[in-house]
Amino acid sequence: MKNKILGRLALSKKSWVMMAFLLALVLLLPSLAIAEEAPVLSSGDTAWMLTATALVLFMTIPGLSLFYGGMVRSKNILSVLMQCFAITSLMTILWVLYAYSIAFGGDGPFWGGLSKMFLAGVGVDTLSGTIPETVFMTFQMTFAIITPALMVGAFAERMKFSAMLIFMTIWMTIVYAPVCHWVWGGGGWLGNKGILDFAGGTVVHINAGVAGLVAAIVLGQRKGYPTTPMPPHNLGYTLMGASMLWVGWFGFNAGSELAADGVAGMAMAVTQVATAAAALSWMFIEWVKHGKPSVLGIASGAVAGLVAITPAAGAVGPMGAMAIGFISGAVCFVASTTLKRAMGYDDSLDVFGIHAVGGIVGAILTGVFCAETLGGAGFGGDITSIGGQVTVQILGVGATMIYTGIVSFVILKVLDGIMGLRVTDDDESEGLDLSHHGERGYII
Repeated sequence: MKNKILGRLALSKKSWVMMAFLLALVLLLPSLAIAEEAPVLSSGDTAWMLTATALVLFMTIPGLSLFYGGMVRSKNILSVLMQCFAITSLMTILWVLYAYSIAFGGDGPFWGGLSKMFLAGVGVDTLSGTIPETVFMTFQMTFAIITPALMVGAFAERMKFSAMLIFMTIWMTIVYAPVCHWVWGGGGWLGNKGILDFAGGTVVHINAGVAGLVAAIVLGQRKGYPTTPMPPHNLGYTLMGASMLWVGWFGFNAGSELAADGVAGMAMAVTQVATAAAALSWMFIEWVKHGKPSVLGIASGAVAGLVAITPAAGAVGPMGAMAIGFISGAVCFVASTTLKRAMGYDDSLDVFGIHAVGGIVGAILTGVFCAETLGGAGFGGDITSIGGQVTVQILGVGATMIYTGIVSFVILKVLDGIMGLRVTDDDESEGLDLSHHGERGYII
């Protein structure tokens, strides 16, 4: 009897221990789940994003600066380099003061609010996913730098430096930052609709290309255009700049995954494929049409491919990228030559023909080649068909073009009435290097 009682007591004791263990487990489960869901810093992702951020900044200075600088006349090379350098500095300050908050400060369909003005709450220990928020903020800053810098090519050789700085300040505030939020910010209305814009087809290229075209039209043609020859003064600079853009674009596209993973690897691969295809496409069309393949042509084709694959980089496979490259090279060639001559606008360095048109082509074709049946990664949001995805892509393209076009026009017209946008005829004839900066690019 004594043994039975002792056995029951032992069993009871084990049961109580088991019950206590289960109770503790139940109580701990919520905290364990929270711990699993909390973001954890990844040194690998952080290292890659530090590199990608440097690569994207490298795209503007020196890449874009040399690409554009070689295409203008020798009397204006310093003005182009100066504009790109000054925009880099100005956009950095604006992004830190308030533009980052407008783009990424909080949830909302149209803007992110001002809760992160002056980088409030962004510190050493704050994370954005698996990387420090400081790294995410700086990475996005480099996009905010290159987008207005792209516009410089549309009005090169004829806009006042002072007017350019004020225009870019206002444009960043009420055009770029809100459009960025629409697509990439928390609760952005285009993002919620399932738009696929991996690295900035709408946010960067269509945005800059349309605003650049509006600026070129409002400012008017350069003196002597189109009857006076205005050939590039140093195509060596242009090809070097295009090469830097090509290399830097891996940070632009693969970096937009914000992680060192398979998607980033595929983004890098398709960027290379599309760029090569577009360069060859432009080169062969020009070769057939004009009898010789030009350095300017193959460099322009490469940039067109880089632009077109930007929205698609995280959504398409290599064969889709190749198709996007060949198509964008051909379409951008037509837009930068035949269309520009037919319409009569003076987009000095083909910002609209390459960036806006390339961005449009890429954004729409993303909706096609993202389909898993075509080797893509699948549709965005709740979209279930190519037709549905293309519809959303067209909506994003149209909304960006309309908003950017109208607001840019209003800003430019108001500034033109207040302070004037264009340099004087004498300053334009002398060249902006001397008339605006008191320096020469070359001492002969």
